[in-house]
Amino acid sequence: MAGHQPVHTGVTAEEILAELTGFFATATAGNTPGPDEDYFALGLVNSLLALELVAYVERRFGIEVAVADLDLDNFRTMNRVTAFVLRKRSAGIP
Repeated sequence: MAGHQPVHTGVTAEEILAELTGFFATATAGNTPGPDEDYFALGLVNSLLALELVAYVERRFGIEVAVADLDLDNFRTMNRVTAFVLRKRSAGIP
């Protein structure tokens, strides 16, 4: 995932989900969870990978994840991350 440029401003939910699926395919050695599967509950994500996910989301989608955003509910599933990214981007909040 290194070297990826941020996605364009009109990113869709499908594009975000595809990016996240690619991230998890690499990060979990092919044990990619489904869009609504809680990868924390499945044991696929530990604290280090959670930090990598947050950094990836910031870098790839051009947003800033503030301390207040670090609610597990924003990051529990790929669909929740997708909704979070769309909310941040539509609010114009980096």
